Amino acid sequence: MQVLYTAQALATGDGRDGHVTTSDGTIDLDLAVPKEMGGAGGAANPEQLFAAGYAACFHSALRAVARKAGTDVTGSTVEARVGIGATGTGGYGLTVTLAVDLPDVDRASAVRLVEQAHQVCPYSNATRGNVDVTLTVGEAR
Repeated sequence: MQVLYTAQALATGDGRDGHVTTSDGTIDLDLAVPKEMGGAGGAANPEQLFAAGYAACFHSALRAVARKAGTDVTGSTVEARVGIGATGTGGYGLTVTLAVDLPDVDRASAVRLVEQAHQVCPYSNATRGNVDVTLTVGEAR
C-alpha cells in the first residue's frame, strides 16, 4: 500500500480520562469515561471519535461509488453508532451500526450503493472480521 496521508495523535493523562491532541492541533480534546461506563461523562470519548471518523469516511466512500454509478445522493447522511462492551473473555470489543439515508434514491439502488461503499471504505476494510458492523438503509437521522 502506498500511504497517502498519516494522521498523528497523542494521548496524555489517564487514558479515557485524559487528553488527546493531533500533531496539527486541529483536535485538542479532554476525554472522559461516559457515565454509562461509570465515569463522569461531560467530555469526548474514544468511541465518539471513532464514530465520527467512520461516519465521515463511509459517507465519502458512498458518495464516490454513487458518483461512479451516476447516482445523485444529494442530501444523503451516514450516522455511525459505536458500542463498547465486555466480550466475555476478559477483554472489550466494539460494535458498529452504520445508518445510511439516501432520501432520493430507490431502496434497491440505495442498498446496492451502501454495500459497494462498505467494500471500498478504509474503515470498513480495517474492521472487517474484527468488529460486528451492521448496515441499515433509510434509518439515519
